Amino acid sequence: MRRIGLPVDQLPDETLLAGLGQGDEEVTVAFVRRFQRRVFGVALSVLGDTRLAEDVAQQAFERAWRNAHTYDPRRASVGTWLTTIARNLAIDAARVRRAVPVDPDELLLRVTADRDGPEHSALTDESATELRAALRLLPVEQARAVVLAGIVGLSASQVAETEGIPLGTAKTRIRAAMQRLRAALIQEGRYE
Repeated sequence: MRRIGLPVDQLPDETLLAGLGQGDEEVTVAFVRRFQRRVFGVALSVLGDTRLAEDVAQQAFERAWRNAHTYDPRRASVGTWLTTIARNLAIDAARVRRAVPVDPDELLLRVTADRDGPEHSALTDESATELRAALRLLPVEQARAVVLAGIVGLSASQVAETEGIPLGTAKTRIRAAMQRLRAALIQEGRYE
């Protein structure tokens, strides 16, 4: 590969990508170093799982290596092209890793399990009991939606996909459940 007289770490993004595609080891290392934080950050923001994000970032660099010849600088910068690859791979990984619906009471028991010893249990038992009681007052569909969104951390679209319902229905269930829980906890004087 013909270089333009600059140190490898100062080469333009397009030159690094071309070197990656040609298998130039030194240029490949520079390319990965330049973009690894950005690619990993995109994957992590989509997935929320460090280990899975590392795997997706690795796949993104592999895909960039295999497809370096298809890069078109008129369509996007190298950084945008690469982060789009990472984002798409992360979305695919998230779809594969669909959450399995769990009974809200069972999930709450797991979440409030003794993590930090007896002090933590003493502080959380009363709150958890009140929350479980408030959840039991909700229709099952609303309880599942709010637990998946609030405790598992799924987005409304992920709740919709997991539960097999339209996005609008998922949003309505989450909102209605949150309003009912808030009202129940206010009534007991625990939330203001």
